[in-house]
Amino acid sequence: MVSEKMYAWGASPSVIRDLFEYGNKRKAEIGAENVYDFSIGNPSVEPPTKVREVIEELLRDTDGVTLHGYTSGPGDMGVRKSVCDYLNKTYGANLTPNLIYMTCGAAASLTISLRALCEEGDEFLTFAPFFPEYRVFTESVGGRFGAVACDEEFQPDIGELKHKINEHTKGVILNSPNNPSGAVVREERIAELCDLLRECSAKYGHPIVLIADEPYRELVYDDVKVPYLMNYYDDTIICYSYSKSLSLPGERIGYIAVSDKMTSAERVYLAVCGAGRSLGYVCAPSLMQRVIARCQGLTSDVSIYRENRDILTEALRSDGFSVVQPDGAFYLFMKSPEPSAGAFSEKAKEFELLLVPSDSFGVPGYVRISYCVSTDMIRRSLPAFKQLAESYNL
Repeated sequence: MVSEKMYAWGASPSVIRDLFEYGNKRKAEIGAENVYDFSIGNPSVEPPTKVREVIEELLRDTDGVTLHGYTSGPGDMGVRKSVCDYLNKTYGANLTPNLIYMTCGAAASLTISLRALCEEGDEFLTFAPFFPEYRVFTESVGGRFGAVACDEEFQPDIGELKHKINEHTKGVILNSPNNPSGAVVREERIAELCDLLRECSAKYGHPIVLIADEPYRELVYDDVKVPYLMNYYDDTIICYSYSKSLSLPGERIGYIAVSDKMTSAERVYLAVCGAGRSLGYVCAPSLMQRVIARCQGLTSDVSIYRENRDILTEALRSDGFSVVQPDGAFYLFMKSPEPSAGAFSEKAKEFELLLVPSDSFGVPGYVRISYCVSTDMIRRSLPAFKQLAESYNL
């Protein structure tokens, strides 16, 4: 009566979302101020002021038929031009509007891109830890999903990738800054990765596409550089969302950019258009397309996330926890003091701390802490973290 695969995914919700819903239940029971919810990456910083100003201006000065009507399937041409103009100016790219496809956020960007590339028997690899939905997105379009380890600093292990990549590998997904570790892949490691992909593309007789998942690109600290992958590897597709940079996760707006140097770039772009059509991901929200067209290059106040990061890392290390120092995004990856991250996450609930166990991210023994919350909540949570550490005699 129903697809067993779809049923299985529906019956096994995301661990992150499950914990988030548990948090909502606890907040209703004991009060929101008594629950320290670090479960979900929901930006807590206000969007830039200009976002509201642009929305108000559009609502006031643009007729409703134009503002709320359908755009073309790949997105409004003027909006696509504003996106490629910004990318060309900022990163030295050479894109045209006919290589930009507007989407309902990064999830749609990734699913469309995978659908556009995937043929029977194709495999897509990524690096662990990874966003759990990568597996769902890949398998939903008929691809095989595989993960490659990172080193102790959460940089991609190029040696293991060389061992795992094969003639069926169609693409590699790279997420930097990374969810859940906050790591930014260093330039020298990017260069090694791209050299290997070029070598393997030649060896197997077909391009291996680098799929860059970049919703956290602007969320970096301490002058860390995020390499723009189109400048390092020709066969690159960028999947972007404004959810994090502009604090607009609920508005679901992003884009796909196909490199102008991509093998058969026009053909790949048309496959993206076809994939969007087949999935029903056409004509991204009209209002939000026009908003982001006027807000290119803006970001929310990243200094608040930096303050949150610094408060948490200092306190947790003082408590005896081992924490991976994040260079970007708004996540901390903390080592579990016991072998089972799930058991540690359950233990944390006793102190009303909601921490996501790492198993679904493809690595054992850690929890993810989303610090895109109010600084006040972080400060109030510190005694609970201290009690948690004491329960393990740290």
